[in-house]
Amino acid sequence: MLSLRFPPSSPLHQTLISQQNHHHLHWRCRRGSTWAPLQTDGVLPEGLMRERMPRHVAMIMDGNGRWAMSRGLPVSAGHQAGFRALKEAVRLTCRWGIPFLTVFAFSDDNWLRSEVEVDFLLRLFEGVLRENIEEFVREGIRFSIIGDSSKLPKTLQDLANYAVQITRNNSRLGLSVAMSYSGRNDIVQACKKIAQKVKDGLLQPEDITELTVAQSLETNNSIDCPYPDLLIRTSGELRLSNFLLWQSAYTELFFAQSLWPDFGEAEYLEALHAFQNRKRRFGRRVAEE
Repeated sequence: MLSLRFPPSSPLHQTLISQQNHHHLHWRCRRGSTWAPLQTDGVLPEGLMRERMPRHVAMIMDGNGRWAMSRGLPVSAGHQAGFRALKEAVRLTCRWGIPFLTVFAFSDDNWLRSEVEVDFLLRLFEGVLRENIEEFVREGIRFSIIGDSSKLPKTLQDLANYAVQITRNNSRLGLSVAMSYSGRNDIVQACKKIAQKVKDGLLQPEDITELTVAQSLETNNSIDCPYPDLLIRTSGELRLSNFLLWQSAYTELFFAQSLWPDFGEAEYLEALHAFQNRKRRFGRRVAEE
């Protein structure tokens, strides 16, 4: 099983203990040392059809804070539980042979949260990433990060860049993590790139197409990565929250009632069954209609 590790001697672990105490007062898959083999044996859970499986699943991981507060725990405990749910989602995505997974880990709007929570979440992500890069390499997971990385701590930027480089040739699963990401900002920065090309005489305005914009988006980090077929949002909220706005034009949406830390195999299967029962028209009229 994918294991997101928190070393007892690390500053991250001490931070977790400190915050918990404070609360009481206030992508070529090979077996890794801490992962079970993420094998695709060709057998899907009952009722799923291989030919109708999505190639790219996106997830808005919502509800960590509410999960924690409903249990009388600090928000930090919810974020820890959220990473365990992410571990399980990655494991299942690999197991079922879905080649791309994009997760919304930290939105550009999340910078508006308290400094304590933001600092904890960023250090938690950095610690988990650092502890699991070798597992990504062993399990064939190609890591990428999208969003305004210039806002992230320098240590996290450097670590993420290292993870991108060392896993760039992996092909088992393309795992993209959206950090400091905004769908609107993604479109704006794409427009700026295109405008600069026009200004430099490298592109004529009449030659700008949808493909031109698509190739300028932050998600254009893999030539073989399609737009999401299925987007899952947890916690019962019925909105996209500024996530993959351009890329989700024809994406099927599934809104799960469970909070993200409770999202597991049963909930994932429910979303996949719903996806396979839908008719994807892409503007066309289905023949039998």
